Amino acid sequence: MNQSKFSLADVFSVIAAMTFGFVCFLSINFLSLGDTMSAAIIASIIALILAGLALSAKFLKRTRKNFKTSLFFELFFLFCFFLVAFILVNPFSHFFSVFAKKEEMQEKLLTNFSVSNNIFTEYEAYANNRIDKYNSLLNAGIEAGGVNPDEFKKFGFEPGVDPKIQVESRKNTLKKVLFPPNYTEVKNNFYDWLSESSGKIEVWSPIAIVDVINSVNLEIEAKKEKLQEWSKFCALNEIPCNGFNYDIIMDDVSIVFKEVDKNSPNLFSIIIAVVLYVFMLFSYFITSRPIGPLSVDFFSGLKVLFFPSKKSDNTTL
Repeated sequence: MNQSKFSLADVFSVIAAMTFGFVCFLSINFLSLGDTMSAAIIASIIALILAGLALSAKFLKRTRKNFKTSLFFELFFLFCFFLVAFILVNPFSHFFSVFAKKEEMQEKLLTNFSVSNNIFTEYEAYANNRIDKYNSLLNAGIEAGGVNPDEFKKFGFEPGVDPKIQVESRKNTLKKVLFPPNYTEVKNNFYDWLSESSGKIEVWSPIAIVDVINSVNLEIEAKKEKLQEWSKFCALNEIPCNGFNYDIIMDDVSIVFKEVDKNSPNLFSIIIAVVLYVFMLFSYFITSRPIGPLSVDFFSGLKVLFFPSKKSDNTTL
């Protein structure tokens, strides 16, 4: 078999190892919930070990000199390859276990986003309700002021100034605090983030989906805290004056990503792993074992290696 076929077989081995490593990267990225640097390093080490063991066994298989020693290490590398391959089936299959629950998690995440989408609607209803109630309090204070001047004074009204103008002024002060100048910008940014994240969920990018899961709680909590901060302001004699509170109950889908499924590995992931292992060893399988004065055939070599005799000691190995 010519050298070009060996080179092509080596390429198959390397590509298969890289593919296996990439799937392991996705699995580790799921388990670590977005520690991409560690996942990339571990996945690279996995690919290098598998490719190194497979190609080392292939290189030793075609060695003419020191057959006994080469055969020993060839078998050793093959044993290590199969041992490592067996151990790595579980982390490799985690990606497929998560992917199998894709539709279920998409539904839960989109439901979470639908609930989160209402936070500004709820806040606007809350703020407008406070403004309307305060407006009623102010007007009631003006009406009561004709009988009881203290009621007029406790709202800070100034004698001689049109009461309607003063009511409008105080109402606008409350409105500007509850709806600050950047309110629309904050609201639109949140809706843009929801839209972008929903798109990532529907497309199901394995890397982007982890970023969405990590950021969803932080993003929603940040907006909730911002709205609560604005709602802390209480206008003069505004009774009652309760801050904004909106409970958002969301399904926690991160558990699926960071915990290994008890039914893992599934049959599909095992088949994919075995196919990749075969491609990794493809170069080894098609490599011919040299027969010549400086070597013996494989099975004779095994006999010499494990059952040495005085006659075999005289054989050039």
